[in-house]
Amino acid sequence: MITLRLIRLLVGAALAALVALPVHAAAPAAGQRVAVVISTLNNPWFVVLANTARDRAKELGYDATIFDSQNDPAKESQHFDNLIASGYAAVLFNCTDARGSIANVRRAKAAGVPVFCMDREIEANDAATSQILSDNYSGCVALGRYFVEQVGETGKYIELLGLVADTNTWNRSKGFHSVVDRFPGLKLVAQQSAEFDRAKALEVLESLLQRNPDIDAVFCGNDAMAMGAYQALLAAGKAAKVKVFGFDGADDVVKSVAEGKITATVMQFPKTMARSAAENADKYLKGERKFPQRTPVAVELVTKANVKKFGDYGRK
Repeated sequence: MITLRLIRLLVGAALAALVALPVHAAAPAAGQRVAVVISTLNNPWFVVLANTARDRAKELGYDATIFDSQNDPAKESQHFDNLIASGYAAVLFNCTDARGSIANVRRAKAAGVPVFCMDREIEANDAATSQILSDNYSGCVALGRYFVEQVGETGKYIELLGLVADTNTWNRSKGFHSVVDRFPGLKLVAQQSAEFDRAKALEVLESLLQRNPDIDAVFCGNDAMAMGAYQALLAAGKAAKVKVFGFDGADDVVKSVAEGKITATVMQFPKTMARSAAENADKYLKGERKFPQRTPVAVELVTKANVKKFGDYGRK
């Protein structure tokens, strides 16, 4: 005869067994695809960003494909047309234009495709699901201080800007000038865009050196331009005299800092940003909806004094 006490014992045992069962996170739906849309693959730093984002998405169970926009907003727009039409579940995005790219992100959002920005910012708060961004301004404040220490409080320098449509360009420039402009003896004799490109930086600096042969330093908005600037100085016989400063933490520049060819750079962490963007996309596709609009990732000044701590696009 089944008593009330026995029923209670059986029910209690069943509940205990349910509680003891392991809880597993929801797995991605079979065949879900994630697009990795990158501004350009003509720069090793962005190749690392793209490959890390793709590989982390794959580790999380998604099919992932890289799309190269080749620094062309029109090509980027075509990528968004294709990935929306093809049914991609999410986009890990590195934009070509802080303002011009907003329309692409909003189109994806309207189609139910969340976008997760990494490294480069879009100037909107209602389009991307999240933006993982380096603290460019603070990094160049630190670089500006080191610039003054190394160059001194008097001297002439050239600034090579990145893409004028990229907020990183201006955040880095503003951070640098917030320090260096306090020293009236430090004269900016030329400021020109080299579009974050090594070959362009070589060409631009060669031209600027003809009009400004007696400079003491070159501040470059990224490491690709720093290497191009160094090549121009080497060709002009000025590499030993003129100090070059970069930003990114690219492997070739970190090695050049160790060798005394480049004076300093700033390590931003592309692998951290890429993995974080992929993990946010995974969380979203599993149901999470609350994300900070912008998450800053700290950067670190790299000099000859601490360069041994860095390599492979991050800390060793």
